[in-house]
Amino acid sequence: MRRVILRRQPPRRCPANTTVTIVRNVQHGECQRNHAINAGGFAVDGCMEFFPSGAEGTAGALICGACGCHKNFHRREIHIHVTCNCASENG
Repeated sequence: MRRVILRRQPPRRCPANTTVTIVRNVQHGECQRNHAINAGGFAVDGCMEFFPSGAEGTAGALICGACGCHKNFHRREIHIHVTCNCASENG
């Protein structure tokens, strides 16, 4: 069973109504491909991070150089950094 948890966050506002910068970094973690599906079992290969086998923009960029699996088999991790460009309220 796979469970997906979605969290919705309210929009962030800067106290001084200035520019808020949101940076999203997407990384792909460990490989989740089940290599024993035909035998009715569960076994992963142990690849801990996606490493592209080719340059960006080529077909090799979607294949992991460590395990040979497609990028979609690796766990997707999204890191969101919010930065407020407002001046200090003390000064």
